[in-house]
Amino acid sequence: MSTLTLTPTKMRHGIWQGHIQQSGTGVPQIKVTHLGNDVPDVQVSEGSDGQWLMQVPIPSEAIADGVQVFVITDATDDSKLGQFTLIAGEALGDDIRNEVELLRAELDMLKRAFRRHCVETT
Repeated sequence: MSTLTLTPTKMRHGIWQGHIQQSGTGVPQIKVTHLGNDVPDVQVSEGSDGQWLMQVPIPSEAIADGVQVFVITDATDDSKLGQFTLIAGEALGDDIRNEVELLRAELDMLKRAFRRHCVETT
C-alpha cells in the first residue's frame, strides 16, 4: 500500500493543479468530488522527481455563487488527501461585510470592557 501526499500548486484557465508524491509504485488512483458527485476528466500524469501532476478541470456547473468545495481522495482507500475551494458571487460579498460588522461590534464591546476594567482597577 502506498502513501500519497498532495501539494496544491495553482489554478489557471479553469484547471486546478497539484503534485502528488507517493511511497509506492504505479499511477496514483485519485478521486475528486463536488457536492458528493465525481468530477469527470481528472488527469494524473508522470512528472519529475518521482512526483505526479494532477489536473482537475472545473466543471462549468460547479461555478456558482457561494462557496464550492472540491474534495480530493485516494480512490484505493477513500482517505482524504486535500481539498480546494472556489468562492464567488455577490451573496458572498454581503456575507463578508456582515461578518466584518459583527467583528467590529465585538471589538468595540471588548474595548469598552477593557477600558472599564482599567478605570476600576486604578
